[in-house]
Amino acid sequence: MGSGHYFWAIFYFASLCSASLANNAKINFREKEKKVLDQILGAGKYDARIRPSGINGTANLATMVKVNMFLRSISKIDDYKMEYSVQLTFREQWTDERLKFDDIQGRLKYLTLTEANRVWMPDLFFSNEKEGHFHNIIMPNVYIRIFPNGSVLYSIRISLTLACPMNLKLYPLDRQICSLRMASYGWTTNDLVFLWKEGDPVQVVKNLHLPRFTLEKFLTDYCNSKTNTGEYSCLKVDLLFKREFSYYLIQIYIPCCMLVIVSWVSFWLDQGAVPARVSLGVTTLLTMATQTSGINASLPPVSYTKAIDVWTGVCLTFVFGALLEFALVNYASRSDMHKENMKKKRRDLEQASLDAASDLLDTDSNATFAMKPLVRHPGDPMALEKRLQCEVHMQAPKRPNCCKTWLSKFPTRSKRIDVISRITFPLVFALFNLVYWSTYLFREEEDETF
Repeated sequence: MGSGHYFWAIFYFASLCSASLANNAKINFREKEKKVLDQILGAGKYDARIRPSGINGTANLATMVKVNMFLRSISKIDDYKMEYSVQLTFREQWTDERLKFDDIQGRLKYLTLTEANRVWMPDLFFSNEKEGHFHNIIMPNVYIRIFPNGSVLYSIRISLTLACPMNLKLYPLDRQICSLRMASYGWTTNDLVFLWKEGDPVQVVKNLHLPRFTLEKFLTDYCNSKTNTGEYSCLKVDLLFKREFSYYLIQIYIPCCMLVIVSWVSFWLDQGAVPARVSLGVTTLLTMATQTSGINASLPPVSYTKAIDVWTGVCLTFVFGALLEFALVNYASRSDMHKENMKKKRRDLEQASLDAASDLLDTDSNATFAMKPLVRHPGDPMALEKRLQCEVHMQAPKRPNCCKTWLSKFPTRSKRIDVISRITFPLVFALFNLVYWSTYLFREEEDETF
């Protein structure tokens, strides 16, 4: 038992010694990091105001800065303000020969800084930025790594609101290209050049979710700009967003179709139901107008016609046409009634004149005056001529007219207008749908120039 106690005591003492040596080694290693930082960034040894030398230490060549980024999220795409918000991890990498140090036989992989003002930094800015801010919770989300060969890696997390000029001619069947542009503010291409990192310069989070859009693809490119003060290096990322149509189909297109169909119900109501037909027409018209104004309130006032404007305008026209159709039916109904009254009065007058003539013949049977007969005898030449014309007319072949035969079932003009409207309005609306969807869906594929 004694030997066992001695063994565990020796083992415990050895472990304490090894832990102490490891801690001392870590402390010494951190002290060496501090010494290296003091050596390369000490007072009078490094000036952050001076641009690093070019390739192979050549002072007259531009400093090459490689850029890459990681898109963490895209929070919103605003159609009215024509902007979008994005959160990203932005990285820059360049070589500064003045920051080379001894890596202590590979044990010191890199040095880490959190203060960007201690080393020279490229003067990059986002040219289409509207608003932006850094993230400082819990600590500033930024670091600088200095590698033994003098390579510097700068990484920071930022949130930006960027301008995105949009073409809304095909809205809501459109695709939008939103760019993220980065350029040098003061250094020209003779001094500073931005390059995309080889391989995969832009990465996007896998579970990226947008409420009304889908990120189809993205493309990196260069966009150097020339001004009066020189040429400046510029990088850009083009993001292609496709608008999700299902939302607009449920919220706009189907309700508008339902309102148009409801307005056709008045064609099946009785002509005398004036309050019902007027109320139905006015209600659907006001509802359609409210729907149109609500759609336009969420979009900017542009100078061209959008696809949604064509749809709502035609639907509003159909609803208004149904209301005008009732006005025409009402006018035709009153006209038919007036004609019927005139015919009745004419028949009454003819009957009265016949009655008066018969009374006169009965009272004055001895009168000797020639009276023109009402019905001509068969030998009368006028009657023979009319008979021949009727026979010729009956012998002429007649072409059957289905429409006239069908419309003859409805004696009044007002009823005929209602019946024709029941067929014409749905057919014209179906034809409009065919032209509308074929046109804009085909144009959507043609206008994709990405």
